[in-house]
Amino acid sequence: MAESICRALRDGALQGEHAPALTIKDSIASPFGFHVFTHLLTQLSSNILAAKSQSRGLVLVAFSRSPSFYLDLLNRKGIDVASSQKWIEILDCYTDPLGWKDALLASENGGSLSNEASTGASLCRNVKDMDKLYSSIIELGKGIVGQGKVRFCVAIDSVNEILRHASISSVAGLLSNLRSNDRVSSIFWLSHSDLHEDRVTAVLEYMSSMVASIEPQNQSANGRRCNWESLPLLEHNYWKGRFHVRFKRRNGRVRVMSEEFHVEQSAINFRSISSEDEIVNRSLLPKELVNPFKFMMVGDHLRMARVKQNLFLLEYCRQMRTLARAR
Repeated sequence: MAESICRALRDGALQGEHAPALTIKDSIASPFGFHVFTHLLTQLSSNILAAKSQSRGLVLVAFSRSPSFYLDLLNRKGIDVASSQKWIEILDCYTDPLGWKDALLASENGGSLSNEASTGASLCRNVKDMDKLYSSIIELGKGIVGQGKVRFCVAIDSVNEILRHASISSVAGLLSNLRSNDRVSSIFWLSHSDLHEDRVTAVLEYMSSMVASIEPQNQSANGRRCNWESLPLLEHNYWKGRFHVRFKRRNGRVRVMSEEFHVEQSAINFRSISSEDEIVNRSLLPKELVNPFKFMMVGDHLRMARVKQNLFLLEYCRQMRTLARAR
């Protein structure tokens, strides 16, 4: 199922349609959304370098980590960041998001923060301005792929950091403008759902064509809840959970898929849910009460209605006969 998301982001947008958008949603109960984000980031980067993706470049908007962190991450994964062909641009919204550091340096010695040209990052000093942020992302993408109809992908590592400085309506406008831009092939972002109200999460999910939810593995194999304190120390380094994804189809229907994941030594792996786990989950669900009248044909319903009417008339006649005898 994680591979299905990678394929959707890789294949990009169809002609005349908005770009595929993915919301990665986690919570404090299962805080592994960033692991999923980096997994998709590395997979998409590999597809771009292998020319297997619709996009020919990637714009990474870094809010929660520094640009050097992502460059080291990609290098550890064996992805050539310093290649002769420029394929990635990082918009640094982490170093000085509000321009305070730059103003402080300017007031002290007349200097300014560098744009981290050595690390291939462009510094953003005002994340409150959604129009400027949108223009910066588009300009960086065009700088990678050039003019024409070549597309690029956009990755935002934390929508929550944007919501600290802007309203949900302006953030939704930013995401909508990116999706509708004909140069963007796909876009995905990370959101910690328990940091905001439910209506904020609902807006982000509405803007998405795919929603990936990371949920904890609350039940053990025998159907009982896991007691994390009773697990040995080795088990604490081997985290598990459920990975649920909702795909919105073009006809309006929604397809739901589930997988299991485990995180070990900063790597995340996915596997399909075994049949035994499915049997356990089904046994824990309450059985549905079947209405016997649900499967009756239309003629059967009409006959039942006539029988009820005749019974009512018989009861009415019996009561009238009783009153006549009493008189």
